[in-house]
Amino acid sequence: INAEYMGAGLDAAGNPYIACMDLFGSECAPGTFVVGGTCSDSLWGMCESLWRPDLSPDELFETISQAMLSALDRDCLSGWGASVVVVTNDKVISREIKARMD
Repeated sequence: INAEYMGAGLDAAGNPYIACMDLFGSECAPGTFVVGGTCSDSLWGMCESLWRPDLSPDELFETISQAMLSALDRDCLSGWGASVVVVTNDKVISREIKARMD
């Protein structure tokens, strides 16, 4: 069984924070985005091409959704969808996206 920890939120000053941890406990906190799971190779390419600083919550949701759908279409072990959660200073937006089911 393979599990990777990912955490995201806002620090005390309201700045975004995102980090992940591999199986050995090594932390990765790049300040931009993190990826993990069986489709991580596909996610890296999409995130690098779509992500940019200072995205609005709607733009960030669209970026995450497009990256996830692209990666899920290329990896049958990743599942049939994803939960996308966008955290802002005043709200948490959570939506489900569905991928191919063939």
